[in-house]
Amino acid sequence: MSELVGYQLQDGVAVLSLDNGKVNAVSHAVIEALNAALDQAEADKAVVVLTGKPGILSGGYDLKVMQTSMEAAIGLVTAGSTLARRMLAHPYPIIVACPGHAVAKGAFLLLSADYRIGVEGPFQIGLNEVAIGMTMHNVGIELARGRLTIPAFHRSVINAEMFNPHDAVTAGFLDKVVAPEALLDTAMAAAMAMKKLNMRAHKQTKLKARADFLATLDAAIESDRTHKLQ
Repeated sequence: MSELVGYQLQDGVAVLSLDNGKVNAVSHAVIEALNAALDQAEADKAVVVLTGKPGILSGGYDLKVMQTSMEAAIGLVTAGSTLARRMLAHPYPIIVACPGHAVAKGAFLLLSADYRIGVEGPFQIGLNEVAIGMTMHNVGIELARGRLTIPAFHRSVINAEMFNPHDAVTAGFLDKVVAPEALLDTAMAAAMAMKKLNMRAHKQTKLKARADFLATLDAAIESDRTHKLQ
């Protein structure tokens, strides 16, 4: 499939493994590879498990691109936001098995999935944009507003607070935390359970339940695309 995103199909479950350098930076190439992997998973009618590598899901967008120019930053953020929107409307369940840190776009991948499993350990999960001098983009704000608890939304988006894995469950970034060695087995067990769903009903209910949310994201994507990030 791609050196950046591995693809392994097993018993109707597609495991997508992100592997792009030390922090698994999300670049245009990574987004393209993730979209291709989701295309393949849809063709395979497979439940999706998205994971990273030991210690990290992703540290966020590729800073080399983000620092090139305003236009380059807007282009990458728009592509990433469109991927998040796609994940939220994907016709088959998406589980993220987060093996450690998930920062910025890494945390947004968690907020774009149907079920999120993290691991115990000294890991940080959250949105650090304000801490590193970036005004949060509209899609990021709406993703966080739609998936986090109200207190965690304000602490995360406005204060750039980072959460340990257990606190990330309370905040809404994760649904469960397990020992690192149990991560993939737990994710596969969850995927096998979701395989028993009626996928037509799953897809239609997901789209109905998230209709307003998806419409809000569509408007936010357009707003971010046509206005400069401050």
